Amino acid sequence: MPQDDSTSSDINYVKEAARLQYNWITLAGLAGLALVSGSALPLLLGAGLELMYLSVVPHNPRFQRLVRSWKYAEEKRRNDQRLNAMFQEIPPEMRVRYAKLDTVCNAIRQNYGRLSSTSQIFAQQMEDRLRGLLQGYVRLLHAAWQHREYLRTTDLNLVQRELAQLQKPQDSDAPRVQEINRKRVEILNKRIEKFTKIRENCAVIDAQCAAVEDVLGLIKDQSVTMRDPQQLSEHLEGLVHDVEQTEETVREVESIFENVPEMGGIAPLPSDAGSPGGVTFPRNRIRN
Repeated sequence: MPQDDSTSSDINYVKEAARLQYNWITLAGLAGLALVSGSALPLLLGAGLELMYLSVVPHNPRFQRLVRSWKYAEEKRRNDQRLNAMFQEIPPEMRVRYAKLDTVCNAIRQNYGRLSSTSQIFAQQMEDRLRGLLQGYVRLLHAAWQHREYLRTTDLNLVQRELAQLQKPQDSDAPRVQEINRKRVEILNKRIEKFTKIRENCAVIDAQCAAVEDVLGLIKDQSVTMRDPQQLSEHLEGLVHDVEQTEETVREVESIFENVPEMGGIAPLPSDAGSPGGVTFPRNRIRN
């Protein structure tokens, strides 16, 4: 079972051992025995046994592997829930695109299934990469939908007209009003910059989704008369890398616009009616 090594070092095995159900049952039994007998001896015995247990079990490699498997299963469950929620949010036409790609992946699996037993190692590598690609594809579709919703509900011309109006010199305004308007200008420039960046990213996402569909279609065609399964597996690996790079580009939008200029106690300029405001894009990377 694949494990996420990036998080294994963050696991507190002592805490996991202490939280184990059987440990609590044993401690509760000793506490009950002490209550019934009216003696503190069972409590002292339990404390000693607990110290021995916590000094030995958390360092046991088998226990650590078990805990990592629990963590991996829990993370996989949460990831599947997030992906399912994303899939339910995207419009029907995007779900149809995913269904077609899933059909292509199933055809590739069937063709790989005809390989000799000595080549099945590549079939397993292929399965991991196909699963990762399908997950990444869902996230890209979801990001594309969010981008389009933002572009659809944000009136760029209105923002630009308001910016032009604020940039006109108004010497009659009070100094406090001029200071607030200067900050509003900064915010409106940020909004225009964000709109432009999201429009660019939308084109990148669409191109990457089309590339995934084209490459997987080519791999399906090649897998019918495959001669070198390792080469096809390497094609998939390169495609996974491309999808991850596109997801990283999408996430850069958030990092650029995280810091909104302070308004000195005055609320920022409201977003357009119906606009999602701060759009949040998927953060999950492909995990095989």
